[in-house]
Amino acid sequence: MPVRLRVPVRLRVPLAAAAALAVSLSVLGSTSGAQATDGRARAGAVARAEAPPRYVALGDSYSANVWVRPWDDSDGCGRSARSWPRQVAAELALDLTDVTCGAAEVQDGILGPQPSDKILGPPSLPPEGGWPAKPPQLDALGPDTDYVTVGIGGNTLGFGSIVTQCLERGLATLGFGTPCTKYFTEGDGREWLEDRFAQLDREYDAMMTAIGERAPEARVLVVGYPAIIPHNSGCTWGVWRQLGTVARGDMPWLDGVERELNDRIGAHAADHGATYVDTYASSAAHGLCEPAAERWMYGVKDDLTGDGDQTDPPAEFCEQIPGNGEACTFVHPNAAGADNQARQVKAAFEGLLRTAPPRG
Repeated sequence: MPVRLRVPVRLRVPLAAAAALAVSLSVLGSTSGAQATDGRARAGAVARAEAPPRYVALGDSYSANVWVRPWDDSDGCGRSARSWPRQVAAELALDLTDVTCGAAEVQDGILGPQPSDKILGPPSLPPEGGWPAKPPQLDALGPDTDYVTVGIGGNTLGFGSIVTQCLERGLATLGFGTPCTKYFTEGDGREWLEDRFAQLDREYDAMMTAIGERAPEARVLVVGYPAIIPHNSGCTWGVWRQLGTVARGDMPWLDGVERELNDRIGAHAADHGATYVDTYASSAAHGLCEPAAERWMYGVKDDLTGDGDQTDPPAEFCEQIPGNGEACTFVHPNAAGADNQARQVKAAFEGLLRTAPPRG
């Protein structure tokens, strides 16, 4: 179920004003119904003006920060208590409704329901029969929504499937050559990737239109993906805490796919008058092949132990992928990465707050 974080607001009435109000009510006991209604309307307007801005976070595992402890394992979405939407909401005193969910896609997650078989859970085991399907994340929006963030698109593109292909083809060549680049730039692989980018464009445009219809007064921030493998320096073939069996020669191409994904997301944001938040540039020196103290991204088959205050219980050590009930990260931001995402989104929020304060 969606998670709401509310910032309490108390309307204080000075004692003298309260006494005056009591006298007025005793003298004006015959106040007309119309006047009473006007008073209630004014009080409601004051309450709305002093309430925190309403903020809805939409997105996939990179917005839920699924591999950053502690996470919510109650519904299979794996939202972290340290996720960037929650950090931003806490620091800027926003009333957050967080409906981000691991494995969400634009159609199966934002525009439409997220089916049970696409709710992966990290890392807790699903209940018997699987996790219940989730309603469309769009349902969390309304005319009273002030801000929306959306970080989505990687699963619609099939980025995980692309990485899997690169792992398998790199293993077959023992890391030599550029087998993944060759596959996706020729024949069936090229056609598949072109179709996925075309699908992404169609669905993203429909999603941005729908957000505008559901929350016509909201200011929308579209959040891009952080750098995964901006360069291959430091990468060692066969190291699963990095990119496993992906051939080093394929890493520049894989980085190019992510940059193309971000470029298209940014273009859709511009087309719909939204603010694009770039998290790639600030993380380019912190990809998953950097030294442990510098990297902000988990590798293909990684674990949380040793990342600051993060640690895995032995029962959740990653043994295989997919790891049912195991903390198998498969290329996601770590705690430091989530903190950087929060910094970039917060800076964008602050820019909007300076130029266009929330409705009063």
